[in-house]
Amino acid sequence: MLKESLVKNIIQHLQHELDNATLAAEKAHLAAIDDQSVAETQYDTLAIEAGYLAQGQSRRIVEFQDALAAYRQLDLSPYSQDAAISLGHLVQLDGDAKQQHWFFLGPAAAGYRTSIQGHKFTVITPHSPMGKALKGKYPDDEICVALGKGELKDFIAAVC
Repeated sequence: MLKESLVKNIIQHLQHELDNATLAAEKAHLAAIDDQSVAETQYDTLAIEAGYLAQGQSRRIVEFQDALAAYRQLDLSPYSQDAAISLGHLVQLDGDAKQQHWFFLGPAAAGYRTSIQGHKFTVITPHSPMGKALKGKYPDDEICVALGKGELKDFIAAVC
């Protein structure tokens, strides 16, 4: 039940980000073609800069659209004890059990954090250091993740 609520929450977040990126791209595009942006000298680059900004925002729009599509197609089947951790699974490390903190292995939106019904969630992807450490593991497996100059050693307490 928490997974479905979490994915709905992530989709809402991504939709909000997509709306913001779309608005920003529209504004940048208008700035690039505005009469005020016409270069008066060879050093006047306002229109060029606005064009690059519009192009970057357009790329962000595609990324958000792809992320939304991936979440809408995500398999949220219940975890089976004989299956390895993969996309769509919630994972709790032993050190996070008291705080009710879970990692959600998702296809996108890495770093997104939210709380639902007293549980804290952090979205990770299979490409992140934590995602790489968890993917393919099982409950009670030990993990070791390099974090900056330090290292996190823990074991997987729960998966769902």
